[in-house]
Amino acid sequence: MIRMLKERVVITLCAFGVLLVFAAVSPRPARPAVPARPVSAGGLEGMVICVDAGHGGQDGGARARDSLTWEREINLQVAKKVQRALEEAGARVIMTREDEGEHFESKRQELTERLRLAQENGAQMLLSIHMNEYRSRLESGPQVFYREGQEQSRLLAGALQSALISQLQPKKQRTALAGDYFILSSELPSVLVECGFLSNSDEEKLLLTDAYQEKIARAVCTGVEEFVRLSR
Repeated sequence: MIRMLKERVVITLCAFGVLLVFAAVSPRPARPAVPARPVSAGGLEGMVICVDAGHGGQDGGARARDSLTWEREINLQVAKKVQRALEEAGARVIMTREDEGEHFESKRQELTERLRLAQENGAQMLLSIHMNEYRSRLESGPQVFYREGQEQSRLLAGALQSALISQLQPKKQRTALAGDYFILSSELPSVLVECGFLSNSDEEKLLLTDAYQEKIARAVCTGVEEFVRLSR
């Protein structure tokens, strides 16, 4: 009886040992992967940005060669898309106009009012949206201008120019240029963004589409985010 009990104990211990060995070498079931936390969409959180839809009112700006659309209309369409993109990134956006625009006695008076609006609302930068034109129909692509001697404006213009070229016309070589525009006379980092040429038939067609305007807006937002990142 005692011998039988000993045999049972030995068998039990052996079986237990096998279980321990099996448990040690058996792979544990993998834990479910923890989903990565989404990257914050608030890269511009706390920023106040003034977006100026160039021209307006009696000032139509340039006129498209084929569709005869006034620049002021396209500027406003693009500016509103830029507004939305910047707001989605966390910025508060001040618009200098959201419709055709008021009528002023002079262009200087109108631009002075727009600069006052930006400054009184605490804007930290100003983006003036325009369309370009040239006597040659071959010119195309975005061009960003800043005021000579304003270093922060130059850096902002460079970031925007790089983003616009890389997202719209990656094969084109173009850098931001200094320009003497009254809208850039503010002490704020300020740029004038020529989104494309209305004198180029192919580009005109693109500039009139929502899809291309959205690409412009996303590129502008990317450039602003890069400038802010480098400035911090």
